[in-house]
Amino acid sequence: MPPDDEVARLCAAARGGDKRAIARLVTRFEDDRPQAPLVRRRILAALDDEGAPAGRVVGFTGAPGVGKSTLVGEVALALAGGGGERIAVLAVDPSSPITGGALLGDRTRVRFPPGDPRLYFRSQASAHAPGGVARSTYQVCRLLTRLFSTVLVETVGIGQGEVEIVRIADATFLVMQPHGGDHVQFMKAGIMEVPDGFIVSKADLGDAATETFHALTASLRLAAPGAGDRPVFLTSARSGAGVAAVTAAVRAVAGGGLAAKEPYFFERWVAGEYGRVGLARLATLAPSTSAYLASHGGLDAAQTAFAALTPG
Repeated sequence: MPPDDEVARLCAAARGGDKRAIARLVTRFEDDRPQAPLVRRRILAALDDEGAPAGRVVGFTGAPGVGKSTLVGEVALALAGGGGERIAVLAVDPSSPITGGALLGDRTRVRFPPGDPRLYFRSQASAHAPGGVARSTYQVCRLLTRLFSTVLVETVGIGQGEVEIVRIADATFLVMQPHGGDHVQFMKAGIMEVPDGFIVSKADLGDAATETFHALTASLRLAAPGAGDRPVFLTSARSGAGVAAVTAAVRAVAGGGLAAKEPYFFERWVAGEYGRVGLARLATLAPSTSAYLASHGGLDAAQTAFAALTPG
């Protein structure tokens, strides 16, 4: 466990934009060893003492090849350039079947100016976790939202049922490419119920993109009352069309929602570590998971306390 002065030094450097310090802190939040919650708690306390902002988390999800990485990179540059914000991109990549590490395809498409302290990029290996995100994505977002005004999370390419990003993000956008389906197919897709907005990419393809845009818009109007109120954007990362509108929508998202999601992720941690026995024990310790977390002062302290009571 790092001494207090090292934690303070790393946090100060990270707040100043030192990317090596940020990377070292991120590694602490990706750690799942028993002592990790104590370290996370100390780091968050140090950042909170300095008045860390409550940044927003915005998810970009969609099937492989729809252009998420390039679009996310353009939106990040626009946010940093237009308003001078500090932006982090957390890209969840497929895991290598050989090493288990991230296959860094997203890094080749998200290109930031070297040395710019306003922009930070981090890849995470999905480790074949369901839902399109990594097991530690939520934990890392807890850190990054204290260092950056906006955290853009790009999921690994997903299908219709993998929507774990909505458990993390303050808002989620589904990116689709031309010929993504007609209005009947859109209405049948379960993932269509989840996003806060939709993005049709590759508008430079012309009529195909326009037709998909109109089919998607029509399907939303037919899907359910109020569903048509969700925005649909037509974009091209190549030409820049529509990027400003998506950037404005991201900037309008209210942040600060991660703390309210702690009960879900605490229960998921209990289930992963201790199974049904652990969940049953949790139910006996407090009237609700929220109450248990509140009695221990938050997620990290609750994990430490629960682990002490529940041998693996």
